[in-house]
Amino acid sequence: MSSIITIRNLKKHYPIFGGVFKRRVASVKAVDGVSLNIFKGETFGLVGESGCGKTTLGKTILRLLKPDAGNIFFDVPESIINEVIELERTNPKSKRLKLLRSQYDIATFSGERLLRLRRRMQIVYQDPTTSLDPRMLVKDIVAEPLVAQGIAKGEEARKLVVDILKKVGLGEQHLYRFPHEFSGGQRQRIAIARALVCRPEFVVLDEPTSSVDVSVRAQLLNLFKDLQKELNLTYMFISHDLSIVECISDRVAIMYLGKINELAPTYKIFKNPMHPYSQALIASVPIPDPKKRKERAPLTGEVPSPVNPPAGCRFHPRCPLVMDVCRKEEPQLFEVEKDHYVACFAVAKR
Repeated sequence: MSSIITIRNLKKHYPIFGGVFKRRVASVKAVDGVSLNIFKGETFGLVGESGCGKTTLGKTILRLLKPDAGNIFFDVPESIINEVIELERTNPKSKRLKLLRSQYDIATFSGERLLRLRRRMQIVYQDPTTSLDPRMLVKDIVAEPLVAQGIAKGEEARKLVVDILKKVGLGEQHLYRFPHEFSGGQRQRIAIARALVCRPEFVVLDEPTSSVDVSVRAQLLNLFKDLQKELNLTYMFISHDLSIVECISDRVAIMYLGKINELAPTYKIFKNPMHPYSQALIASVPIPDPKKRKERAPLTGEVPSPVNPPAGCRFHPRCPLVMDVCRKEEPQLFEVEKDHYVACFAVAKR
């Protein structure tokens, strides 16, 4: 299976300014050295506690945020990616590396090249109330990407808008209404239509079901699956709701304080989580049967500050399996079985 997204050692730090001259005194390490692949046609789930860097990672991959370091490859042959990685390791100042990065690494893109890339990569935000302009009609909201990209305008754009609205469960009768005239679920469908009207290949879904009730949530999940099959889409599904991630995702990555702790196919990570943080996270999912009791994996202490994360493994201050090496060395993702990766010394020792 070929990768549509490949990121290597991606970092995004937000500066903190202080003092009389407002100089940079520290950084919030929102994403701090993340490497992963997203395969064509899959739904890649990304979960973790609030503030762990999930949304920042999604926005950085789309280049809505400029990364501070690392590589982002979108639909690039594996041979080119391997050559870039090898040159960065052996000859980081070579002209060949500079040429390859300028051609293939979207972390270096800007201006017109970045604008052209937008039609192939889109995002659906968490709350359509804030992501839709309340002063615009639906026909203009959905057509805006077509006009901005120079794809269509006028009657041609109107036909494309009506077509995509029908695909998301709305119709021509909704064209001349404002966002406030719709329910929460309908507003999210409008946001989905706007994201898909340019027929992108990769879509980041940033907690797209968290602002609607349970019945609408199920409808939206079914809609995402149907659209994925019909339009051949690849999703990155960001959420803190593990039950939804389990339902829709093919693979899942668990993020903690800017780093990936565990990555595996969905059934493996929910059946046999290996990282202590993954175990605690999955054990915290409530069971809708009061007669059933499940032993929890308690977590003590508070989440450390991303401004000054702990040395070594970032989870070690709260980890029940902590060892001396966890406090000194930063663990790397390693394969414990086929397609199952864990970044934890305790797992390796166990």
